[in-house]
Amino acid sequence: MHPPDQPVWASLTTHHAALSLGGPLARRFAPDVNVFAAARDNSPDALAALAELTSPGAPVYVIQTTPVAIPPGCVALKEARGVQMLATRDLAPLASMEGIDILTDEDAPEMLALAQLTEPGPFLPRTHCMGRFIGVRVDGRLVAMAGERMRLPGYTEVSGVCTHPDARGQGLARRLSTAVGAAIQARGEQAFLHAWRSNQAAIALYESLGFEIRTEMFVAVIARNAA
Repeated sequence: MHPPDQPVWASLTTHHAALSLGGPLARRFAPDVNVFAAARDNSPDALAALAELTSPGAPVYVIQTTPVAIPPGCVALKEARGVQMLATRDLAPLASMEGIDILTDEDAPEMLALAQLTEPGPFLPRTHCMGRFIGVRVDGRLVAMAGERMRLPGYTEVSGVCTHPDARGQGLARRLSTAVGAAIQARGEQAFLHAWRSNQAAIALYESLGFEIRTEMFVAVIARNAA
């Protein structure tokens, strides 16, 4: 399977192995890092191993190009479709770091607060450890950010793109997404990202930046059945 087809598994078993829990059949990110998990395949043993990484009160997210098999003893709290998009042109000419800060561990509380307010996707206390994050401050307050999430051989995901309601309409999401993608390309990697299939505004934004839809993705939120 091409690594981007199963990006969570590819990330958890390579660049992000140190941030993961599990074994050779199924893995998930540490609970304070992210909610994504993956089974190696749909074999009974792998699905059973994935079930062991879930609990009734702590669901995990699975995203892949093939339909998600729900492990025995688990329930799908949500199933939806997304898209995976790849940067198909050089983003460097559009990128500028003027007025943009590189965020560090000291910024983690503000990053989490901004993500909780704007809901760009799952973001937990140590999500910022997954890669490089950048942001824009106004009067010392973090009002926008973007960064890297899943990383697999040759590919890094642009994620965590969000803007405080008070700062919207200034093109900050566009600037930050472009800067993150350009830095990924400068390392010789392919920048990619995910969006909900229904979020046409986000898809149109990323298309205008030079991303193209590679494939549709299946998404499932899975938890252990309390019964």
